[in-house]
Amino acid sequence: MTADTDESPKHSSTRPRFLCTNDDGIHALGLRSLIDVASQLGDVDVVAPDREQSATSHSLTVHRPLRATKTPEGHNVIDGTPTDCVLIGINQLLAASPDFVLSGINHGPNMGEDVLYSGTVAAAMEGTILGIPAIAVSYSSRISDRIPAWTDVLVELIGSLIQRSDFPEETFFNINLPDIPVEDMKGVRVTTLGRRVYSDSLTRREDPSGREYYWIGGGVSTWSGREDSDFRAVQAGYISITPLHLDLTNYRLISEVRTWMQGG
Repeated sequence: MTADTDESPKHSSTRPRFLCTNDDGIHALGLRSLIDVASQLGDVDVVAPDREQSATSHSLTVHRPLRATKTPEGHNVIDGTPTDCVLIGINQLLAASPDFVLSGINHGPNMGEDVLYSGTVAAAMEGTILGIPAIAVSYSSRISDRIPAWTDVLVELIGSLIQRSDFPEETFFNINLPDIPVEDMKGVRVTTLGRRVYSDSLTRREDPSGREYYWIGGGVSTWSGREDSDFRAVQAGYISITPLHLDLTNYRLISEVRTWMQGG
């Protein structure tokens, strides 16, 4: 596996502790695969939603109480969002704070604007907000039974990331695996976010009682973006890894917008 970097990772002498979570729910195959990856790299705690929470973005549950239960394996389950899971897990449920938050492996891609809606990405973001280095992982197909084949590749890739002593502050990594046999994977590319425009993704209909309702989802999408965009890497058979930063400020416009406020 090759990546677009010449720096080799710095090795740590201690065994790290991971908090694993997701947005597909506690029973998702992708989460089991992520736990397998993390177990080969360190000690693992699991705090995950009790059901699918896709497209919940960075939402917190604030209008009802949340309850935590445990599976027979000792994994923590929250009846809330992925963000709830990370927040409650780190602040209440875990005996020790994790060294890293791993979120995924999502059943479907999270590229471009998907990162603004994704519960998978939001869980990693919440870890970053709480000061814990984080990585989100997604597989670019909803055929989830192909995910376990990527375990060894992810052990190597995530292992190289977590061993760095200079893991960037206020930044987390968004990994997307291509929808190809793992043996056909061409390598790793460090990427930027692409852009996607949806068409016909909103349906308006009437229920049997004649009441109007709306359904969001489906339709078709069109991608665009730079040559180093995430979707281009995945389409070409590479793993995409995109560093995402918490600060959304457009610094290039700061001076110009200041002139607007001054009547310039």
